[in-house]
Amino acid sequence: MTDGRADLLQWEGRLLSAMNSAEAFAAVALAAVACDGVMGHDEARALRGHLECRVPFSGNSEESMGRLFDGLLVRLRREGWRALIHSAMPVLSAPQRETSLAMAAQLVHCDRVVTPQELELLNEMAALTDLPADRAALILDVIAVLNRDCLAG
Repeated sequence: MTDGRADLLQWEGRLLSAMNSAEAFAAVALAAVACDGVMGHDEARALRGHLECRVPFSGNSEESMGRLFDGLLVRLRREGWRALIHSAMPVLSAPQRETSLAMAAQLVHCDRVVTPQELELLNEMAALTDLPADRAALILDVIAVLNRDCLAG
């Protein structure tokens, strides 16, 4: 077994047992772009952009980010997006859950098409944030307004 494969198995084993807050935040982002079964170029670019501007991801190497997403993708394929967010959300603090909901909403809008699966993910995430329902709805509404292409004729 190569060192890279051994590293992936070790990383995957750690992710399957428990996540830290950075891994959980990345898991939510990945679930948002992958819940409909399609991750296009716009979504992959947006995912990367939303994470790379945040601590601790801004200091991570390409290799480190690759290992993180390799492990999360394994978990996503095995368990599905719903299990991934149900594992991730409890790890996050209240402000992190609120931000992750807004980020997920932004990510599902990045390809300009919001699918029923993406709406389902956002609604489930909103319930998992423990925010008052009107606050979660406001976050989702504001992100939808921000992404509305109001000048398209």
